Amino acid sequence: MAILTVRNVPDEVHGALRRRAARNGKSMESEVRDILHRALKPESGIKIGDALMAIGRRSKLTNDDFEVFEKARCDMPAEPVRLE
Repeated sequence: MAILTVRNVPDEVHGALRRRAARNGKSMESEVRDILHRALKPESGIKIGDALMAIGRRSKLTNDDFEVFEKARCDMPAEPVRLE
């Protein structure tokens, strides 16, 4: 793994980082690694729930629109997929 040195960090940023690390029960070094990881390696892919909500909003769907699905719902358990 690489080593990173950051110089000239303003005192207020250093203090905020120290407090954030303490709140999270981490060292400052660990907190910086997590911040960099989240900033540069965001979760890839689309979350299906978020995508479906966006489609519903664009379509201006309401809860009443989904009643038809509730009425058509089958209570039988689904058969597991068999990969043979």
